Amino acid sequence: MKSLSVKKRRYSRHDLRGIVYILPWLAGVLVFQLYPFAYSFLLSFTDKSMSDTVNFIGLQNYIDIFTKDRDFWTNVEVTLKYVLMAVPGRVLFALLVAVLLSSEIKGINFFRTVYYLPSIFGSSVAISIVWRFIFQKQGVINEFLQIFGVEPVNWLGDPDRALFTICVIPIWQFGSSMVLFLAAIKNVPRSLYESAEIDGAGKWKNFIHITLPMISPIMLFNLLMQAIGCFQEFSTAFVLTKGGPNKATYLYGIKIYREAFTNFQMGYASALSWILFAAIMAATGLIFLSSKKWVFYDD
Repeated sequence: MKSLSVKKRRYSRHDLRGIVYILPWLAGVLVFQLYPFAYSFLLSFTDKSMSDTVNFIGLQNYIDIFTKDRDFWTNVEVTLKYVLMAVPGRVLFALLVAVLLSSEIKGINFFRTVYYLPSIFGSSVAISIVWRFIFQKQGVINEFLQIFGVEPVNWLGDPDRALFTICVIPIWQFGSSMVLFLAAIKNVPRSLYESAEIDGAGKWKNFIHITLPMISPIMLFNLLMQAIGCFQEFSTAFVLTKGGPNKATYLYGIKIYREAFTNFQMGYASALSWILFAAIMAATGLIFLSSKKWVFYDD
């Protein structure tokens, strides 16, 4: 009995020490994540602005968004187009590069490092400024095209091209997804490929019937993370086009920013944010539901 009480005392002391160690993290989560999360939800039911008075208005912000806000549906359409272009483009391009870099050739580590570099560059704002100079009418791309006699293209000023142009940047920063794919491909048992080769399967069949099913959980993870990120995209479109031309790149994140920090309608912006949160949750749920058909686990 004495030894049991000593063990209990020791475990309780260890538990207390563990709680002390995680207190800074818990404090950070409560102050910088959970509190703003809950506070924005409360604000979404008020007319909070720069004035001192705050009135509870119930669901009025949400009603106005869906019935009176002319820009809302434009934001939804543009954002969905952006997500449907940027997410598959980034995931598929990362997968393609990972497959190419999975081969064991001389100097392959150098190429792996080079392809990962875009993902470790500084802030997305700085990268967006660089790309703005590249895509401008007298930019690097148009200078290169003129060598072949091609007229300069208005990449950011043409409503038909602007959204496609800003999708290039998230696709270009594919390094993190590529590293995950590369690790997953490396973990596929070689015995599976050897058995398939004995049965006469070629590289394409090996990729379709062995590689893709074995790395499908990583595919799901990359798809989810990229979708969540693209739904919340703000800085790239804001720096390159500020939502133009003719609102062709007017993403939902820009709408929230302008309502909050230009119009100073904090309550309205909070309601917009919670609608975005619901949309992300719905998209995540749909991806998870579809994953039952194409994601395979070891068990």
